Amino acid sequence: QVQLVESGGGSVQAGGSLRLSCVMSGGTFYNYGLGWFRQAPGKECEFVASFYWNGNYVHYTESVKGRFIISGDNTKNTLFLQMNSLKPEDTAVYYCATATAYYYNDPSKSPFDSWGQGTQVTVSS
Repeated sequence: QVQLVESGGGSVQAGGSLRLSCVMSGGTFYNYGLGWFRQAPGKECEFVASFYWNGNYVHYTESVKGRFIISGDNTKNTLFLQMNSLKPEDTAVYYCATATAYYYNDPSKSPFDSWGQGTQVTVSS
């Protein structure tokens, strides 16, 4: 059974950067869709970014394009989210997730079914 553990969250001022990590155990990245989601207080869980395990079909939600970069290290089964130029509206709990099927034409609709416990990101103005 796949397990995911996120780290790297914290508190930063607006304009700052953070790098989130997500380590997978109990499996490998092979053939998985890999993604990041976030949930702000009082809001629904929101898709942030994803890609297919081989690095193809990268997709970002519009609000993070040009600021966030999703990447992975297949040799270490570790997923990353580099977050730059952070804004207060990026404040949320961030989750990594995997999908056994990846809808390359609309990745946010992929069936992400394994999730980490989340890591808090707080951006102050």
